[in-house]
Amino acid sequence: MEQVSSSGSERSKRKRGIIVMLVLGALIALTFLISMNMGYTRLSPLDVLHTLLGGGTAKQHLILFEFRLPRIVISLLIGAGLAVSGCVMQGISRNALADPGILGINAGAGLMVILYIAFFPVASAASVFLLPLLAMLGAGLTATLIFSLSYERHRGLSSTRLLLTGIAVAAGISAAMIVLALRLSPEHYRFAATWLAGSIWGANWKFVLALLPWIAVLLPVVFYKARVLNVLNLGEETAIGLGAPVSREQAKLLAAAVGLAASCVAVSGGIGFVGLIVPHLARRLVGPNHVRLLPVSALVGALLVIAADTLGRWILQPSEIPTGIVVAVLGAPYFLYLLSRSRA
Repeated sequence: MEQVSSSGSERSKRKRGIIVMLVLGALIALTFLISMNMGYTRLSPLDVLHTLLGGGTAKQHLILFEFRLPRIVISLLIGAGLAVSGCVMQGISRNALADPGILGINAGAGLMVILYIAFFPVASAASVFLLPLLAMLGAGLTATLIFSLSYERHRGLSSTRLLLTGIAVAAGISAAMIVLALRLSPEHYRFAATWLAGSIWGANWKFVLALLPWIAVLLPVVFYKARVLNVLNLGEETAIGLGAPVSREQAKLLAAAVGLAASCVAVSGGIGFVGLIVPHLARRLVGPNHVRLLPVSALVGALLVIAADTLGRWILQPSEIPTGIVVAVLGAPYFLYLLSRSRA
């Protein structure tokens, strides 16, 4: 009788997950259409449709295909990548506050980007594809440092030490980035300041092509490891008892999470809180099972970033607010709420 009840409950959760993903997909499609109409030069929905179907003026074609669509696609990719990265880190560490930004992963990636733009032109064709690799190098070194300092030989990964170490390392790297930014030329400093604020600066198809392969490869890898994450979430001793190679699986998942975060940071700059708040929102929608949690996190993250970018372009026209600031306005109160709950 209990087995029948459990089977029925699982079917109900699976059905709920499908419904949630369909609703999120519809909301993303709606926001996508709204975002194509937003900007200093207004295009009506009919103008957008006409241009997408091959009509429209040369100006409309330029605005839609060369400026807005690449930025919208990058927003979706960044949102999905950062959200899944945060979800994986929370699953590995079993820490509700784990996030690529808070743990210093984003800062490590950003430091390499700032070092690069201090000596090389960011507008060159090579830099578009080189920046994600440099960001991954910085993020990988930072993650190795943080996780090695947080690992206790006989107790495994300490979630409390992980959080405190990550915050300390992130503060140190952020200070180093500010010092480096102050030594830049005025042109490079403006770029660095915009990047640090979390502006989607790489808004053209070259950056889409530079980011897309990393997202297209790493997201399926993480989704494939969803059941492994479920086992790791039970605790290290339980996972070892079930026969899981804990250290090896943690290293693989951490590498994938760092790769996702770093490739996104290379294009989007310092957008924080996505990897923190999105997994919690997704968990409220579909529960803790990573088979459903990971894809829903990707969809919620994509929706959050594209909505934040659209609002940032619309609120202060013709100027715009960096996407990272809009996300922070939404994320900071939720972060304080999580802190208050964890303290209780």
